[in-house]
Amino acid sequence: MSHPSSPTPTLPVGRGLLCIVVAATAWGTAGAAAAVLFETSGLGPVALTFWRTLGGLVLLLLLLPVIGRTTRRPASAPAVHPRPTPARRRERITRITVMGSGLTVFQTGYFAGVQHTGLAVGTVVTLGAGPVFIALGARWWMGERLGRGGTLAVVGALLGLVVLMLGGAHGDGTVRPLGVGFALLSATGYAVITLYTRWAGRRGVSTDPRSTTLSSFAVCAALLLPFGLMEGRGLLPTGDALPETIGLMVYMAAVPTALAYALYFAGLAVVRAATASVVALIEPVTAAVIAVLWLGEELSPTTLAGTGLLLVAVTALILAETRSATPIGRQVLRNRPGRLPVVGGHGDTAHRADREDAAPVGE
Repeated sequence: MSHPSSPTPTLPVGRGLLCIVVAATAWGTAGAAAAVLFETSGLGPVALTFWRTLGGLVLLLLLLPVIGRTTRRPASAPAVHPRPTPARRRERITRITVMGSGLTVFQTGYFAGVQHTGLAVGTVVTLGAGPVFIALGARWWMGERLGRGGTLAVVGALLGLVVLMLGGAHGDGTVRPLGVGFALLSATGYAVITLYTRWAGRRGVSTDPRSTTLSSFAVCAALLLPFGLMEGRGLLPTGDALPETIGLMVYMAAVPTALAYALYFAGLAVVRAATASVVALIEPVTAAVIAVLWLGEELSPTTLAGTGLLLVAVTALILAETRSATPIGRQVLRNRPGRLPVVGGHGDTAHRADREDAAPVGE
């Protein structure tokens, strides 16, 4: 039996897919904006992440009415708001804390990686290592089996990371160990977000990705405020190009944050989460193209080989998880007759049991 308050998607599938494509492309520009701001604003990774999340939070709140138009609620089915129990309140506090902390590590580590090893390598390592950490964490924490295809994909991704690191060890100026370390830390934060979301979903905890992201942004901004004040020159930008700096900061908050997440949520209403994950690989490709054509980063043959191997392996890993997602969903549906929460997708009714658990992604 479906939940009576479940919204019905009104966005066509093709348009939903386009929303995710635009969101992933916008995410790919965030690192480029950060790379420029590191040179012109005097701000560090912590301060940039603070302003991005705070500005994105405000703008996303303003965009909520627009996001809501992608779904409609049947007129005969009024919304049901059960009174929260102490256990549900504890779950909510735990979820907000874990998601907010994970987002803080994810975003700040990514910008630090871009600062120290460049846009192309920092983005590829972050988004390439993330699915690997998720697969290994799911195997260790939730007992999920990787399967032969998943194991080969993880090995291939790790090999791609090794090739990237070997390039840096042999004097490749585009790969710096400190930056790769920050990118791996960022990938760890992303993996924590996704694994917790999946674990909560399989325990029957239904969450709205929009409200979860908003609360996570608020926690992230609150956590970063004191560290941003202590970092370098503080939270206020400096330099001769102050108007351009402010313009880029507004762009980061508006386009790759508020607009991109709004489009991503709208797309997830009608597109499978695993499909969205594959489409989101546009992000590192976009970042690499911008890094070479706009920022003048030079990628050696070793770096290109490691990047290509990593992206191919991650694509294979996501596809392997896609193939295994439907049986898992059906098993959960049998264990919880009548309702399957879908964390990260839109809606939580039984007829959407073929969707995978997914957290909001993107830089």
